[in-house]
Amino acid sequence: MTRAQSRLHYRQPPADIDDRLPKDWHPLIRNILLARGIRRPEQLDASLKRMAPVSSLGGLPEAVAIIVQVIQQQQRLCIVGDYDADGATATALLLRGFRACGHDRVDYVVPDRFELGYGLSAELVDQLPEPLPHLLITVDNGISSVAGVARARERGMQVVITDHHLPGEQLPEADAMVNPNLPGEAFPSRALAGVGVAFYLMLAVARKLEEAGWFQASRPRPDLRQLLDLVALGTVADVVPLDENNRILVTQGVRRIRGGEGNPGIRALLQVSGREYAYCSTADLGFAVGPRLNAAGRLEDMRQGIECLSTDDEHLALQWAQGLDEINRQRREIEGEMLQQAEQIVADLLQQLAHPPPVVVVQHPDWHAGVVGLVASRIKEKLHRPVLALAPAMPGSTEWKGSARSIPGFHLRDFLADLNTRHPGLLDKFGGHAMAAGFSLQQDRLAALQQAVAELAARRVDPSLLQRRIEHDGTLNPADFSLQFAQQLQNLLPWGQHCPAPCFVGEFQLQDYRLMAGKHLKLYLQVPQGPAVEAVAFNTPAEIVEGRRTLTLLYRLEVNRYRGRESLQLLVEDILE
Repeated sequence: MTRAQSRLHYRQPPADIDDRLPKDWHPLIRNILLARGIRRPEQLDASLKRMAPVSSLGGLPEAVAIIVQVIQQQQRLCIVGDYDADGATATALLLRGFRACGHDRVDYVVPDRFELGYGLSAELVDQLPEPLPHLLITVDNGISSVAGVARARERGMQVVITDHHLPGEQLPEADAMVNPNLPGEAFPSRALAGVGVAFYLMLAVARKLEEAGWFQASRPRPDLRQLLDLVALGTVADVVPLDENNRILVTQGVRRIRGGEGNPGIRALLQVSGREYAYCSTADLGFAVGPRLNAAGRLEDMRQGIECLSTDDEHLALQWAQGLDEINRQRREIEGEMLQQAEQIVADLLQQLAHPPPVVVVQHPDWHAGVVGLVASRIKEKLHRPVLALAPAMPGSTEWKGSARSIPGFHLRDFLADLNTRHPGLLDKFGGHAMAAGFSLQQDRLAALQQAVAELAARRVDPSLLQRRIEHDGTLNPADFSLQFAQQLQNLLPWGQHCPAPCFVGEFQLQDYRLMAGKHLKLYLQVPQGPAVEAVAFNTPAEIVEGRRTLTLLYRLEVNRYRGRESLQLLVEDILE
């Protein structure tokens, strides 16, 4: 399956911006920062005093009053988590936070992805064992749990919702709701992940308990900064925009990990993925730790991930991490097989059509419902189209689960909401974000879904969105190819969603190459009028460079660490024609 056509676009700062960065800074550094909305030096200050005030997040006073009363009266509370990395880190954060505040009567539950699906459902409430907790607190879910909240209150439980997902037309009748995306919310960082919302809740609870005289010599006030590594992991893994507030939270969390103060589970997950905690980066969290957590929720039970993140026993944390690493190996195998099948489905489709449809739908009765989101993401990257991928909820089930991934400019949840309005009863459930969403429907509606998606996509998809736009930060001078400059770029900001790592375009002379592990290219390059450099192009066949003497590359500068030595290496994003 061939990749979608691309066009290069230089990330050029607006000409009329209020630029207060020092003029003597490296011009390339200045342009990189300005292109990402950094106008003033203080925006690089990641001290916690600059994070959005706890008091500015709506819903906290009501939620805190309920929680503090439960703690003071030593009543039971239960956290309702989610089966992704954001939900796992948020659950572990509240477990650690409440226990650190002296409240041990706390438990958690995560819905079975395949039997109950996402969030606080009525079925989940009915499965809670006796004696029932006095209070349910949701993390990374709940804003769409109308029936689940109603059932919980019917059974005599209070419900506090903490979430960050976009609300639907009807809100649940919870006792309190904390969500930066609620209508009328004035919190300055709507991009908070679920774990970020949980962190703000925990800070507010500790402050209220302190005001009430709860902490004393035998029960000291905890230092909740110790939870910031969990916030960093969940924020990066959930791919939420790294706005100024999230950059502060992530930077602080990464610093704790690098300083050896981090969560034992995070350190263990870094270890089993071959990363050193002392050099931990957002890329490590997003591409090494996050997938190992998510694998548990996709294939088995996210309790394994939560236990890994909530234990203080280093040995036990490593055992959990090794188990998660093995699950992730299984996930990669399953994903590889599914992706081959999906690519063949798309190839067959393209033989019938001149161009791929504006929104692609792929499905297979033998696929694993927990992995369809990854398949959707891979196909989306290749075709640069929104993709919906579906599989039976369980083998042989008449209920099918779908996962969708989008491209910039196309809001997935709005698309599904419009689909649901135009075709009532087609979807059983749906929800999500602009870039990722989930849904379910019955098997006998699959053909109707295909037709409905095609019709609505023809109306809603702007054709200009369907050409891949590759953004870059210009070209480097020969003197910029240095280990020192690569280190400076690496530590400039926490890179991630809406704050992409610097990427450059340039032409190189190809001196030699070799294939690593049968699928990765090692390139030996010469910078014109500059130094010799090495580069790595992952998952790239050797045929693409055979017979070529020069290469035009889209690449990033990377610090390569091997046997205690550091060197400059280029990480190739694309080999351009």
